[in-house]
Parts: sequence; structure tokens; C-alpha cells
Amino acid sequence: MSQSQTWLLIVVGLILAGLLYSLQAVLTPFFVGMGIAYMADPFADRLEAKGLSRTLATSIVFILLSLALVAMLMVFIPLLVKQVQTLIHLLPQVEVWYNSMLLPWLQNSLGLDMKNLQLEMMTEGLAAEWRQAGGIITQVVQYATQSSMSLISTLGSMAMVPVVAFYLLRDFDLLTGKIRALLPRNIQPLVVAWARESDSVLAAFVRGQLLVMLSLGIIYALGLSVVGLNYALLIGLLAGLASIVPYLGFVLGIAAAMLVAVFQFDSAWPLVAVGAVFAVGQMIESFLLTPLLVGDRIGLHPVAVIFAILAGGQLFGFLGILLALPVAAVIMVLLRHLHASYINSPLYGQQDSE
Repeated sequence: MSQSQTWLLIVVGLILAGLLYSLQAVLTPFFVGMGIAYMADPFADRLEAKGLSRTLATSIVFILLSLALVAMLMVFIPLLVKQVQTLIHLLPQVEVWYNSMLLPWLQNSLGLDMKNLQLEMMTEGLAAEWRQAGGIITQVVQYATQSSMSLISTLGSMAMVPVVAFYLLRDFDLLTGKIRALLPRNIQPLVVAWARESDSVLAAFVRGQLLVMLSLGIIYALGLSVVGLNYALLIGLLAGLASIVPYLGFVLGIAAAMLVAVFQFDSAWPLVAVGAVFAVGQMIESFLLTPLLVGDRIGLHPVAVIFAILAGGQLFGFLGILLALPVAAVIMVLLRHLHASYINSPLYGQQDSE
């Protein structure tokens, strides 16, 4: 790579970073649509390989995605709202247990004055807010309708997402080919190889891990429902979402489920059953879901995932969160190649050791 090409890439990168920072509110629906198109591209490619046109394959994929989304909203949203409502009514009992049992035990065990850590009837305030708002849907609607312009902007952004995703998915291969053609000829093979490696890492983590999270959420929700635990769907979804970091979903899920089981049941057997549900889910993830859905491809380290999401959110807000994982995948690939170059360079001292 020549010096002029290096400066050209640096200038283009700085311009793109500036545009992302200044236009993040406008670009958010475009990047959401881009993410949908990226994840749905393999399914469209398979349909296209069977002889269907790209437009027809894209239409079929979008119809299936739309039906799945509508079904999930119709089934899960009412259940979640109902469970959140009942959970609000349980909070006063949790407050009494915390102040009368857990907090004194911590004070006696640690020998510290922890009176300032009392909940101070916070749960009653939350319950009053919930009753006054009339539910989570009403609260969201009230917030969105505070300004007519913000409502129009929100609805416009939501409407743009499927449109952008459809056209990006339809022209996905064409657009990537045009981007590849813009690269300087002498660096095109190297950049294409890095892009493919980044895609492998990102696909292994995003596509595979999302399926693992969804599967774990369903397993935990169904298992806790069989046990008869209240808020099984809510806890299952929480554990599934937190599974983006290995073992975090297991820890949060079993802690929340055990806490609910303590208040709901009078015997110890339901606690054993809850532990068995999460133990079985963890075994299924380790021996079936992760090998099948993620495979042996190298994913991102959990610490790198947490740092990337937090740093992206701090720098670019919600848009940064969307871009965090793709950028982290590219950076990891670049660091791997830089590490290999460093090991083989005189700076590492390999020649002296020989």
C-alpha cells in the first residue's frame, strides 16, 4: 500500500466517523435495516440457489420474518405485560423481606451499619406509578406523544426499517460487489480476505449467538412454566437475553427464579426443580446449541463484547450499540494480523532467539 493510499483511507475513515457522529439519529433506521439484511442474507442466498429470483427470495424471507414477528407480538406481549403487572404487586412483599430479614442478616454478618440501604417503600411508589400510568403500553404511548414531531419522527424511522432492509437484502450481493470494485487493486485481495474473516467472526457470534439466546429463552421459559413458577416467561426472556455473555444468563436467571420461588412456594422441592431447569438448559447450551449453531468458529471474547457495547453507546448512542459488534469483529481480525506481523518482525526479537 502506497503512502497516498494510506492517507486516502485515513481521510475517508475520518469523514465516515464524522458523518456517523453528526447523523446518528438519521442513520439509525438504516443500520437497523442493514443488520436485518445481513442476518437474513444466507436464507435469501439458499432460496436463490434453488432457482428463485433474488426479488422473489427476498420477498419470501420478509413474509416469513413478518409473520414470525406478528405472531411473537400477539402471543408474548400480552403475557409479558400481565406478568410485569403481577410482579409490581409482588414488590411490597420483596421490600418487607429485604428490610426485615436480608438486611439484618447482612448487618450481623458483616458488622456494618447498613440502615441507609433500606428500600424505603420504593416498591409502593413503583406500584402507584404503574397504576397511574395504566400499564407499560400506556406509559410508552404517553412518552411518544409528548411531541407531535417526535411521534412523527419515531413512526417514520420505524416505517423506514423494513423498507431499507428489503432493498438492502435484495441488492446485498450487488452492493458488496460494488464496494469491492472501489478498492485499490493492489490491496483488494488483502481487504477482501480480511472482510471474509470478519464476516466469519461476526456471523458466528451474531447469527449463532442470537439463535442460542432465543433457544435458551424458550427452554428456560418452558421449563419454569412446567415447574409452575410465576413470571416464567419474563425470567426466561431475561436469562436468554443475558446469555449474550456466557454464564451471565444462567446466573441472573437462576437468581431471579429462586427469589420468586422462595415467595411462591412453601417447600424446597420447587427450588430443586428450578435449579434442575437451569442445569438442563446449561447442558443443552454447552453440548448441543453452541456446537450446532455457533460451531468451532472463533467468536468474540465476552469482555470484548461488553466493552464494545459500552464504548459504542458512550460514543455514538444507540447507533454505536448497533455498530459495536461489527466494528469489534473487524478490529479483532486486524489485531490478529498485526499480532502475527509483530511476532515475525525484528521488533519481537525472533531472529535473535534463533
